[in-house]
Amino acid sequence: MSSIVAIVGRPNVGKSTFFNRMIQRREAIVDSISGVTRDRNYGKSFWNGKEFSLIDTGGYLVGSKDVFVKEIDKQVNLAIEESDLIIFMVDSESGITGMDQEVAKLLRKSEKKFLLVVNKVDNSKRQENTLEFYKIGVEKIYPISAINGSGTGELLDDLIKSLPKTEKKIEKSIPSFAVVGRPNAGKSSFINTLIGKERYIVTEIAGTTRDSIDTYYNKYGFEFNIIDTAGIRRKARVKEDLEFYSVMRSIRSIENSDVCLLIVDASRGFDGQVQNIFWLAHRNNKGIVIVINKWDLVKKDEKSVIKFEKMIKELISPFDDVPIVFVSTISKQRIFKAIEVAIEVYKNKTIKIVTKKLNNFILP
Repeated sequence: MSSIVAIVGRPNVGKSTFFNRMIQRREAIVDSISGVTRDRNYGKSFWNGKEFSLIDTGGYLVGSKDVFVKEIDKQVNLAIEESDLIIFMVDSESGITGMDQEVAKLLRKSEKKFLLVVNKVDNSKRQENTLEFYKIGVEKIYPISAINGSGTGELLDDLIKSLPKTEKKIEKSIPSFAVVGRPNAGKSSFINTLIGKERYIVTEIAGTTRDSIDTYYNKYGFEFNIIDTAGIRRKARVKEDLEFYSVMRSIRSIENSDVCLLIVDASRGFDGQVQNIFWLAHRNNKGIVIVINKWDLVKKDEKSVIKFEKMIKELISPFDDVPIVFVSTISKQRIFKAIEVAIEVYKNKTIKIVTKKLNNFILP
């Protein structure tokens, strides 16, 4: 297992830009809007032959009433708990701020080793400005530019030296499940219930999960990667560049998965947008499990399940053999049943039948 490095700091200092440079792809959403990275995002990086995992966190904010700020603070603390080393990022353009001081207090309280990285050092003037950051109380600072990469070599050299020694693990192929659906259907709640801790920000506001995020799961005999995606909205509603990129990330997650768990809000039914997601997964030749969430909130009788299933099967005909599982993330009902079905779908999808047996079955 590789070591974990968390990138923390106030909003808009360049954490996600640095993260993207380290993993060599546009993994986290980067935008000029402060607080754009809402969930922790994971990625792998290599330097001098050593692998480590990066966590890109939401910006640490102090004293705000924004509902997301409290959730982001909780995520940052959880990221610190999970990490072996912390990159504390500030920026030379703004200088030391009160928020920077608060983050420093948080890190000192955690007693985790951290490296102070001063970003946006793009010219000699800003290089001089970095000296003030010694006031934070560190022996060394790392001036860098996340955009052009200057200074990152020395930072990574010292980062690797500071990581704990880990045993090399042989990677094996395991299934990848994408949790998809329209916004606020309960995708993140489904995963939080499954893994037993708040890996994702969950609020009643639709569209909370903007990035697609991978989680490795290995419990109770189950082993797989599960991806929570940004809720796929109708194209007409995708107005911001940010939302557009989130949708694109969800589509890419579907493309890169083995099985799609399509989370459906029972109170909204299997509407046109959900059907579009189903056919998107189908066009990509993915295994599909339809997961009906919030079933406990629906008024029903003894025939409700049969009627609901019949309605869905008519809408997805002729592919009416797709499994349907009714769950509740609130009462934690049948969550593992959905995973068991997804694993069964994966096994059926990847099974290899020798030509002789296939011929015996098909030919008279």
